[in-house]
Amino acid sequence: MSSTETMRDVVDQPEARSLRLGTHFDTREALKNAQRQAEERDLKRMLVVDVDAHHYETESWAEITDYLEDPVLKHLSRSSGMGKLNGSQSPLLAPQIGNQDIAGRLPRYPYRGLEQAGPGEHRDTVIVKRAMEMMGVDYQIVFPTPMLALGMHPQTDIEVAVARAYARWITERICAHEPSIKTMLYLPFNEPEACVRIVEEMADAPGVVGFMVTAVRYKPVHHNSYMRLYRAIEETGKPLGFHAGYTYADRGMEQMNKFLSVHALGFTVFNMIHMTNWVINGLPERFPKLDVMWIESGLAWLPFLMQRLDNEYMLRPSEAPLLKRKPSDYMRDMYFTSQPMEATDNAKMLELTFEMINAKERLMFSSDYPHWDFDLPSLIYDQPFLDEAEKRAILGGTAQKLFKLDPSEIGKPEINS
Repeated sequence: MSSTETMRDVVDQPEARSLRLGTHFDTREALKNAQRQAEERDLKRMLVVDVDAHHYETESWAEITDYLEDPVLKHLSRSSGMGKLNGSQSPLLAPQIGNQDIAGRLPRYPYRGLEQAGPGEHRDTVIVKRAMEMMGVDYQIVFPTPMLALGMHPQTDIEVAVARAYARWITERICAHEPSIKTMLYLPFNEPEACVRIVEEMADAPGVVGFMVTAVRYKPVHHNSYMRLYRAIEETGKPLGFHAGYTYADRGMEQMNKFLSVHALGFTVFNMIHMTNWVINGLPERFPKLDVMWIESGLAWLPFLMQRLDNEYMLRPSEAPLLKRKPSDYMRDMYFTSQPMEATDNAKMLELTFEMINAKERLMFSSDYPHWDFDLPSLIYDQPFLDEAEKRAILGGTAQKLFKLDPSEIGKPEINS
């Protein structure tokens, strides 16, 4: 195996494709090669924080239904059967067209429903912990998956109701019982006041290390209705993240006939729009203590946007009167997650991208597991232009500082330096 071999090369090999242990599936079997990579690099000697990973909340939808506060929506969820049985779809979540399992060639998608936990164990916790163990991860910040499409839901009250129910469920049922699993709570961004209530009520709930907005939506981040929200988050001392995504329900994306195309552009375009509005409208100056992070957009778009915005700003500074520095300077003060780190045969290009975004202080490792294009810690560890201190920072040290993690709570008091 080459030093640059990643998840894309080592997971879902022929032996994994045929994997079916009796009537069960086991994440540890699917990630055997990931464990080998972690052991070869001796990741146990450092703190590894996975800043963006996922679970399928619909697999625990019966539990989440119990947390719905609206009796009508609770009845709707239960009457469909999903509120009584856990499954793969929910009547309250908007459908998302895609090809994430590559026409069934990734067995962990269809087989995941077969995976089981032991007596008294919560299934979501068990599956997450199994993946962490095999990848060499100490902390994992877990996000929902089908809920990422809620920003385009036509019924705003449903986004609010599901966001509140999910927040209570994951903090009470998962994070309160497993200190290595953290979350950035989903904010129903279509209703600013509802977002404020979640921040004020749940900022100190177990496992909450920040707040997350799904980027696929048409709400301008600089609108005055969000200012109270940003101040509330800033006062918690926790970061706000914009999690990228895609949708065919966009006039631009409708022109594309391949999932590959929509996936390639969707995960960058929406965050580029929000980033542009955030910077040009001077939000970093208005909320200087609010840490902002951009999740699952990759890295390739950042040098482009830095150069483009700097050029426009130098020509028309009167249109951005709140700015005291160039747009790229504000961007370098933000945080970014590594996944997906775009493949390139030009090592100098990737190294320059790291330099432009101040990666040694602002980039954080993320796997995006269990999605089809996820990455392993080796993708960072094996970069030849990173020294040991920079690897430690990106793999866990920066996240430890940003999220104020105390490794002693998971029995690993060693800290990155």
